[in-house]
Amino acid sequence: MIFWLNGSFGAGKTTVAHELQRRLPGSFVYDPENVGYFLRKNTPKECQTADFQDIPLWREFNFQTLKWMAEQYPGVLLVPMTINRAEYFDEILGRLAREGVQVRHVILCASRETLLKRLKKRSLGRLDKETFAVEAIERSLRFFSTRPDEERLITDCLTVDQVVEQVAGRCGLPLEKDLRGPVKKGWDRAKVLLEHIRN
Repeated sequence: MIFWLNGSFGAGKTTVAHELQRRLPGSFVYDPENVGYFLRKNTPKECQTADFQDIPLWREFNFQTLKWMAEQYPGVLLVPMTINRAEYFDEILGRLAREGVQVRHVILCASRETLLKRLKKRSLGRLDKETFAVEAIERSLRFFSTRPDEERLITDCLTVDQVVEQVAGRCGLPLEKDLRGPVKKGWDRAKVLLEHIRN
């Protein structure tokens, strides 16, 4: 099964995905962004776009890879990735579903104010480093408003633990008890944050 965590940049998708992985035996986090950074690093500038989702190869590669993994891997695939264009959503998630792959989709929703605060925290106070993410907020909010209510989870007033529990409950994911103390939990989350800061 593919479990796609959608939401605006800064909504907490990656943090929640890694928290789910720690408590869901046999799960695997797959990050489609890595394909974009590979293409950006290994192709001429003339082939690149401001948003690597606009590259058809990015969409095709992620579709094919997820389909292949879903057929080969017995566990849950956790995919934290913002998809905020209807045609790209259909090209990847819709196509996977039409190919018979079980896909669950949850959108982590938050207000513009909350998202800006989280982006500032993510960038260690340098919101000027998050221009692309900030500019994408309105498009994301518009697209997510068109999705069914049952896909949306409002997270403004929820802790990470509450989001994890609610997401798992909605999707029937059997989580193990979290035995980490506050210090270990904070360290684990900080490590994920640092690992996903993009230069």
